Amino acid sequence: AVLFKKLPEKLGDPGKFLIPYDFSGMDECLALADLGASINLMPLSVWNKFSLPELSPTCMTLKLADQLISRSVRVAEDVSVKVGKFHFPADFVVVDFDADPRADFVVVDFVVDPRVPLILGRSFLKTGRALIDVFEGELTLRVGKESITFNLDQTSRYSANYNDMATNRIDVIDMACEEYSQEVLDFSDVIGSGNPNVT
Repeated sequence: AVLFKKLPEKLGDPGKFLIPYDFSGMDECLALADLGASINLMPLSVWNKFSLPELSPTCMTLKLADQLISRSVRVAEDVSVKVGKFHFPADFVVVDFDADPRADFVVVDFVVDPRVPLILGRSFLKTGRALIDVFEGELTLRVGKESITFNLDQTSRYSANYNDMATNRIDVIDMACEEYSQEVLDFSDVIGSGNPNVT
């Protein structure tokens, strides 16, 4: 006799995980926590509003979900991101989404939601020792023995326009630049073998 175990209920997409963070001069700012992103991303317009570290040039090329390519990319290193009571260091790839169309790079047609201007990728989530509970809709960041937990339902009410954004994924497409970003941004993915460590 074959015993059939009761299957769990199939659930829908829980939506995006947004983290509230503090930058002076910006109210109710949220960042998208994105496990699919190998970089932390910040628009140049946001970088210009704050006294952030100088930008370093890079040869990185980004390909957006809508297939547009941006070469107007720089890196801001050691940016302090305040989330709740914690401060986390992060390196950001800074992209000029309003670049001059006469320049020698493709202009990116991307509208930045002023309430969700940052994408925090895997390196930030690793630094924050993030625990993500998709079922409960919670994201927990930890420093030492202290932690702070954010609920998806509490942060999603601030992002009404976020679903209307045209671009929702950015890929680093140049392998040489990917290796450079590994060095500059201190990522630990295994690029040469093409086989990242799976645990």
